[in-house]
Amino acid sequence: VQLQASGGGLVQAGGSLRLSCAVSGLTFDSYTMGWFRQAPGKEREFVAAVTRSGRTTYYGGSVKGRFTISRDNAKNTVALQMNSLKPEDTAVYYCGAVPALGLVTDVSKYDYWGQGTLVTVSS
Repeated sequence: VQLQASGGGLVQAGGSLRLSCAVSGLTFDSYTMGWFRQAPGKEREFVAAVTRSGRTTYYGGSVKGRFTISRDNAKNTVALQMNSLKPEDTAVYYCGAVPALGLVTDVSKYDYWGQGTLVTVSS
């Protein structure tokens, strides 16, 4: 199983980035997908999740209204569109997969993880 996250980089506050996670080695549409982030010295934090069909999404409070998670089951990818970025969004962002029916926000429930992609937002 491989999850390959990409799209991170340096952006000014107020800007946008789009992260992508390419998944292989599992039956993609049997997995709930999530994005988490981890800032230096902090625990991994839930950002967003999407159900297997892509019809239902859920967001952490600090990103709601600014970030959008989506998936393409034909391409085995999940994306995170991040708008109105703030310096406090600076972190390594990870995509995760869990074989669940619904949304999962608990980091400990996820079975597979990507390697992470660094997002840095300058003020």
